[in-house]
Amino acid sequence: GKNEYDLLVIGGGSGGLACAKEAAQFGRKVAVVDYVEPSPQGTTWGLGGTCVNVGCIPKKLMHQAALLGSALKDAQHYGWNISQPVHHTWSVMAQGVQNYVKSLNWGHRVQLQEKKVKYFNIKGSFSDPHTVRGLTKAGKETVVTADNIVIATGGRPKYPMDVAGALEYGITSDDLFWLKESPGKTIPLLMSDVSLECAGFLTGIGLDTTVMMRSVPLRGFDQAKKTISFTTQQQMASLVTEHMESYGTKFLKRCFPTKVEKLKSNRLQVTWKNADLDTEETDSFDTVMWAVGRAPNTKTLNLETVGVKTNSETGKIIVDASEATSVPHIYAVGDITEGRPELTPTAIAAGKLLAQRLFGQSSELMDYDNVPTTVFTPLEYGCVGLSEEAAVQRHGSDNIEVYHAYYKPLEFTVAERDATQCYMKMVCLREREQRILGLHFIGPNAGEVIQGFALGIKCGATYPQMMKTVGIHPTCAEEVTKLHITKRSGLDATVTGC
Repeated sequence: GKNEYDLLVIGGGSGGLACAKEAAQFGRKVAVVDYVEPSPQGTTWGLGGTCVNVGCIPKKLMHQAALLGSALKDAQHYGWNISQPVHHTWSVMAQGVQNYVKSLNWGHRVQLQEKKVKYFNIKGSFSDPHTVRGLTKAGKETVVTADNIVIATGGRPKYPMDVAGALEYGITSDDLFWLKESPGKTIPLLMSDVSLECAGFLTGIGLDTTVMMRSVPLRGFDQAKKTISFTTQQQMASLVTEHMESYGTKFLKRCFPTKVEKLKSNRLQVTWKNADLDTEETDSFDTVMWAVGRAPNTKTLNLETVGVKTNSETGKIIVDASEATSVPHIYAVGDITEGRPELTPTAIAAGKLLAQRLFGQSSELMDYDNVPTTVFTPLEYGCVGLSEEAAVQRHGSDNIEVYHAYYKPLEFTVAERDATQCYMKMVCLREREQRILGLHFIGPNAGEVIQGFALGIKCGATYPQMMKTVGIHPTCAEEVTKLHITKRSGLDATVTGC
C-alpha cells in the first residue's frame, strides 16, 4: 500500500538538495538518493553535485588564484617591492580548495540531518513509477517508495569517442579540480566556456596552456541563427580570446584532434588536423583535458521502464512549465531537463518553487527569462537577457537599438595594462520607452557588475532610466550608466574612452 515518503529526490546536487530541504520545511517526509559514479580516471567526490565539487566553486577559487598572480605583477607599479619571478605551488592551492569543498560536502550532510531528510548513498534506478531501488557500497539492496519523485541527477562531461586514446589518456573538469599535483603543460580541447575558464586560470598560475578550437569560441553560449554573420557570441568571445592570447594562452584555431598516444616519457602526444592548412600536426603535453560538452546523467535511471520521455537527440528529460515529466508525480529540475539554462541558481530556484507547489499551496512557476550568467575567464564576460541577434530575431532589426562602448578600467591605468578588450553592449527596443532587452559586459568583476543590473532588467528597466541612474565613481559598472554610442546591427563597434 502506502509509500514510505512524500517526496524522493534522485540526485544530491544544487537543485535536488534545494527541493528536498524546502519540502522538509512543510513537515513532509523526504528522502534523497545520491551516488557519484567515478570518472573514467577514478575521481570521486562527496554530496553537493557538480557546482560544489567539480564546477562553480573550485573553478572560481582557482580563477581567484590566477587573478592574485596578475595582481602581484600590477603591485610593483603601485610601489610594492615583490621579487620576481613569483612562483605558484599547485599542491598548496589544490589542498585549500579541496578542503573547502569537503567542508561543503559535510555541511550538506548536516543540513539534511537537521531537516530530517533521509540520505541514501546508493545508485538508484526506477523499478516502477513510485519505487527506486539501489545497492549500497556493501552490496545491500535498498528499496525506497514515494508519492512524488524528483529527478535531479545533472550531467557529466562527455568524451569524444571518435578520437583514439581520448578516454584512456584524457581527463575532464571532473578530474582537474581534484588533482593533487600540477597538471603541467596542458591542452584543453575543445573551445567552450569550461575550456576557456580552465585555460585562463592555468595560464594565470604560470602553466604552459594551449587551447584547441574547431570553430568559433564559446560555441553554444548566447547562440544565434546561422544566418547572422557576426553574432554577439562571436564578438564577445573574440574579445575574451584576444585578451587571453595577450595574457599568454596559446590557441590552435580551426584544428580538431584525431588521436592521443602515450609516449615512453609518459607525456601525451596529441595529433590533430589543421583545417586551414590541410596538414597533420603533433605536440606533446603533460595533461590532455576534454571540454566537449556534457551529457545528462540518466543511463542507469531506467527511465524507459516507467515512461519518462526524453529528447532523443540530447537525452535530456522533457518537462513542462511546472517541471513535470510525461509521468504524473515524477518531476525533473536542473541540468538534466530539456531547454533549461545549465546554471546552479536556476536549478536551486526551480527546486524550491517545485516543492512549494507540491506541498505549500503555491502556484508560482520558475521564470527562466533574463537569467544572468558569467564566464570566469581572465577578463570576465557577463550577460543578462537577449543577445543582439536574438533581439533582432524576436522583434525585427528596425525595432532594435544597440548602445555600446569600449572603456578603460581605472585600475588598469597605473599598472599600464591593456584595456583593448574591455567592452559593453546594451540591446534595447527602439520604440516608446526603449526597454532594455539585454546587457553584455566584458571586464573585471563582470559577474558582480551584471548581478546588480540584472535586477533592473528583470523589472523592465529602460534606457532613459539607465541614463538617469547615478553611477558610482570611479567603477567599471559606472560606464554602463553612460552608454551613448549607438550602432546598427552588424556594423563594426565604435571605440570610445571613459
